[in-house]
Amino acid sequence: MQKAIAIKPIEKSDKAYPDRLFVLDLSGGRVLSVNTDGSDEQVLVSGCHLPDGIVVDTENGYIYWTNMGVPNLNDGSIERADLDGRNRTVIVPQGRTFTPKQLCLVKSIGKLYWSDREGMRVMRCNLDGSNIETLVETGHGDADRKDATKWCVGITVDAGRGHMYWTQKGPDDAGKGRIFRANLEIPKGETPTSRTDIEVLFDHLPEPIDLELDLGAQLLYWTDRGDPPRGNTVNCAKIAADVRPNQKPKILLTHLMEGIGIALNLPDNRMFVTDLAGSVYSARLDGSEKKALLFMQGNLTGIAYAKTTVKEK
Repeated sequence: MQKAIAIKPIEKSDKAYPDRLFVLDLSGGRVLSVNTDGSDEQVLVSGCHLPDGIVVDTENGYIYWTNMGVPNLNDGSIERADLDGRNRTVIVPQGRTFTPKQLCLVKSIGKLYWSDREGMRVMRCNLDGSNIETLVETGHGDADRKDATKWCVGITVDAGRGHMYWTQKGPDDAGKGRIFRANLEIPKGETPTSRTDIEVLFDHLPEPIDLELDLGAQLLYWTDRGDPPRGNTVNCAKIAADVRPNQKPKILLTHLMEGIGIALNLPDNRMFVTDLAGSVYSARLDGSEKKALLFMQGNLTGIAYAKTTVKEK
């Protein structure tokens, strides 16, 4: 294993360090870190149990990631470590979430949100793993679990407007994928299974996976694993209140090999995307200037972008 670099939260007295990408290798069970040009790859954590979603908290110096586990064993979990991979700890243990997928950090309210695929739930907890809640439940039990239209996969949150967005991918290449929106809080008197505030924003998608938001432009970005021409793509669409549901998304990138993770660097007008073939791609937010940063790195899933610094020695 390569020696991990000592990354820490930004402080004015520190020497600037290049922006970093934090990437999950599903097949190798690894958390990787790399410069945004693909150089200086580091292995931060190994021995993960099928990792899928990752977020970075540079202010407090943590990375968080989900472990899907084996889908039929209900052994998923969520872990946390320092930015250099040290002090690894489980914050959501096995048995509390079934198959956690994409993870979203909302610092303003101190919450982690995630989609639980075979658990058929949207969930959240405090940053230390306490106060685990189910916000949406689309099914229950083994019979419902066989229905992939109930599987929750990607998630992102607009805390300022009080909304969360998630994907339900549907069966492989079936064109039954959907993207939903609901309030962050369950309406009074309702339950995760009986919510009346859930909107279907997009229907009949190939297989929508991970989500990201550009809050300023009110644009939603997502990866899609389904068949071309609409699948194996990165897409975006407006989500403003006056936009009608089921507008036609704009396809930004094509020819992914089972696209999964997406991360945005809005100040620099860039996106980063992973696929299960083991590639990391970079492009402008409009999809132009696509280039591969890494090849054949296992089966890559989640990706996060962060500005970090390193102490002067």
